[in-house]
Amino acid sequence: MVFMFNVDLVKEVLSQLLKATETIQKRIKTIKCPDDFLNNERSLEKLDALCMQLIAVGESIKNLDKITHRTLLNKYPEFEWKKVYPVK
Repeated sequence: MVFMFNVDLVKEVLSQLLKATETIQKRIKTIKCPDDFLNNERSLEKLDALCMQLIAVGESIKNLDKITHRTLLNKYPEFEWKKVYPVK
């Protein structure tokens, strides 16, 4: 069975994923060890913000899997998708 999906929507989700991962990379540049997140209130806020970005990544991948009718992620079995979000 061949599934059709909205390519523009897939591109939008991929764009959101890229933005979130770029934000994560930018925010952790100054982090050298886990304790760097615990230094002060600002560090804890950075940790909170990073957690939200990681949640956004997981949700975006979950949405990507849904809108592609579970066909796109299955093309890349070498990646452990279950570590990003629980794939059924």
